Amino acid sequence: MDDGNYEFPRRLSKDEKADLSTAMRDLVYRGRIMMAVERYRQGKVSLGRAAELAGVPVGEMMDILASYGIKSNLEREDSAQGLGYLRKVL
Repeated sequence: MDDGNYEFPRRLSKDEKADLSTAMRDLVYRGRIMMAVERYRQGKVSLGRAAELAGVPVGEMMDILASYGIKSNLEREDSAQGLGYLRKVL
């Protein structure tokens, strides 16, 4: 990691009046979200895989994508299959 990228979390933690560990966790979490959003937008990953990359449940990933104005690319068959799984669980 270069000096600028190493120093950024230190400055961020100071500005936010938080410890370095908290700042790093926040940066990693936000980075995971953005990476998942971008890969999903590009069609490189499915909704489920995007949720895994982001470290959030699928429903939350759908909300995150919607907040970025990204429409779901789920097909009708995917929805029907999901409902079938849900019926088995319930």
